[in-house]
Amino acid sequence: MIKRYGNSPKRGQSYKLRPGAYAILPRDGQLLLTYQDDPHFEFQLPGGGIDPGESPIQALHREVFEETGWRIARPLRLGAFRRFVYMPEYDLNAEKICHIYLARPMRPHGPPSEKGHHAVWMDPRVAIHELSNDGDAAFVAGLVD
Repeated sequence: MIKRYGNSPKRGQSYKLRPGAYAILPRDGQLLLTYQDDPHFEFQLPGGGIDPGESPIQALHREVFEETGWRIARPLRLGAFRRFVYMPEYDLNAEKICHIYLARPMRPHGPPSEKGHHAVWMDPRVAIHELSNDGDAAFVAGLVD
């Protein structure tokens, strides 16, 4: 059974299953996060949806690069959690299955290519409180403690 974080599903509401891959990216005592502007205005672990025909690792590399401009190495799967959310950018109620990886940020190749995303370095203890969802924060806290 996968642990759920956040809101319970609403009775009578249908949700589209949306698997995704997300990365915890430590380097020199900091974590590489992404800050997403409109419509969310929040700090997130870099990552996102796994496209049809794409493996979780392929999605992880693509999404981290799009949202931070960094290439990564040695992804290691830590686990997964699920959450039920409304995604306004897609007008979609989603059951997100979030696969969390630990990876090494290698080097930047420029700014994020995904509109509205900004790469941000943050102390892991601060990130636990700044991350937008409890699942992301719990996985980071599990590495810091």
